[in-house]
Amino acid sequence: MSLPSSDALLTRMMQFHPKIIDLTLDRVHRLLAALDHPEQRLPPVIHIAGTNGKGSTQAMIRAGLEASGLRVHAYTSPHLARFHERIRLAGDLIAEDALSALLDECMAANGTDAITFFEATTCAAMLAFSRVPADYLLLEVGLGGRLDATNVVDRPAVTIITPVSLDHQQYLGDTLGAIAGEKAGIIKRGVPCVVGPQAPEGLEVIEARAARMGAPLQVFGQHWHCYEDRGRMVFQDENGLLDLPLPNLPGPHQVQNAGAALAALRLIGKGEAEAAVTRAYWPARMQRLHTGPLAQIAGRAELWLDGGHNPAGGEAVAATLARMPKRPTHLICGMLNTKDIGGYLRPLAPQVVSLHAVSIPGEAATLPAEATAKAATDAGIKAVQSSSAIEALRDIIAQDPDARVLICGSLYLAGQVLRDNG
Repeated sequence: MSLPSSDALLTRMMQFHPKIIDLTLDRVHRLLAALDHPEQRLPPVIHIAGTNGKGSTQAMIRAGLEASGLRVHAYTSPHLARFHERIRLAGDLIAEDALSALLDECMAANGTDAITFFEATTCAAMLAFSRVPADYLLLEVGLGGRLDATNVVDRPAVTIITPVSLDHQQYLGDTLGAIAGEKAGIIKRGVPCVVGPQAPEGLEVIEARAARMGAPLQVFGQHWHCYEDRGRMVFQDENGLLDLPLPNLPGPHQVQNAGAALAALRLIGKGEAEAAVTRAYWPARMQRLHTGPLAQIAGRAELWLDGGHNPAGGEAVAATLARMPKRPTHLICGMLNTKDIGGYLRPLAPQVVSLHAVSIPGEAATLPAEATAKAATDAGIKAVQSSSAIEALRDIIAQDPDARVLICGSLYLAGQVLRDNG
């Protein structure tokens, strides 16, 4: 008998718990035990937490490892266009039949017990990773770290904490120190941890946790340095200096993400440094859209897509725009109502001409376009409302055919755009 599609199974899994997010590890440990502990049969794990840069750092590590001929699993969330993007097995996205079978197996093992969607699907991913041979597993935290469903590996090879900033305060705490404490929960006894650039308040918490766990740290600015110099990227640690091309992922912040990736690769003694920097692919992070229906509408205008959604993400996008050749830049922006939209938009205000506000299709938690437009106006950006990203794009191109257009504000909006442009 054929299994239901993965979409049907995923929809059913969303009904297993009344909350989307309910941070605890108890349910995950229960289901993993019912599945005979796949988390104990994984290849060496590189576990990555942080507020910004997790995905880019993971993509660079994967590029470096795969360039040296290694097989790499990768787990990330959320997905953009299809759930399958979350699970990469030895280099390839999980196939539909394999995903459906795994989800069905996990549902049978879970029975009628409560479990969140992310917890159940993370257990399914662990099962997949335990059954397909690979040299490394790159495991990206979903939310926080200490109580995240991915935090079930007792002894990873390396942990990484990318820059920590304010986001998800309703779950992680309302101070930088509290959030850093949650991220630092992935630090394991005796396991080395790479630490990206941090505010002093956050770094103090991370260092205290590492000291309690006897975990050696590799901290940006102390144990490793990474910076741009005359159009090149320089990385230096106790093992020497690397002179490399700039990252192919756009934006000055990617230099520091590349540094964290290189520091991790140096710790495990594997991977090709230049490939890590120049071959990474990570969609919806200042991604230029060259083809597809939306690109055709854009015509000779530049069309970009970014899923950053917090104040640090706004600062990163603003810094990227500031370094681009001068061109009138218009935003198409939609966000969730749980995000600090003012903090996101304020850094962008000096770099843009206008903003078209949209609601995110199909998202109950979308911020209404009216509220996004008001926040933009409050930030000093000329703003109007549009019924969709496509309508907004047509409006911008009609007024300025040579514009630069950036669709931004949420990974959920980015996912919808990628589906529309497919």
